[in-house]
Amino acid sequence: MKAKFPVILALIYAIFIVFSLTTGYQPGKEIGSNFLSFTLSMLKILPGAFILIGLFQVWVSKEKVEKHLGEDSSFLSFIWVMLLAGTTVGGLYVAFPVAWALYEKGAKIQVVLAYIGFAAVCRIPMIIFEASFMGVKFTLVRLLVSIPLVVISSILFGRYLKASKWQMKSPD
Repeated sequence: MKAKFPVILALIYAIFIVFSLTTGYQPGKEIGSNFLSFTLSMLKILPGAFILIGLFQVWVSKEKVEKHLGEDSSFLSFIWVMLLAGTTVGGLYVAFPVAWALYEKGAKIQVVLAYIGFAAVCRIPMIIFEASFMGVKFTLVRLLVSIPLVVISSILFGRYLKASKWQMKSPD
């Protein structure tokens, strides 16, 4: 029954969209349009991102990741992941698979959590866009507040997860 539930939900959703298109129900048509738009934007980004993640897994050694981002790494590891997250395209669509790849290569959980946080607040295109509309002062204040909060929260949450003996499950 557990495996059938997502299929049943998808079927109900598809029936709703077809019903909306045939009867002219505007909210349903907009939901279908948004879903199609979202799916197409993901299909433009994800294949290239997954190829790059695959190359990362092959080309970057586990020892190098453990040295710079692992359990014995310094505070500099947070700067490394902030730079990596700043250059990541595709937003959180790509950040979660990259975070998984970092974790598999031996990055400590605090650094992985920081990477996800930085991917949400420190992407270079987003910063440029924000500065052009909100102003440089606003952007600098937001970054000066966001960056320490990401680091502090990832350290605290990482310590909590370690203390509770939490383990990340494989997506298999």
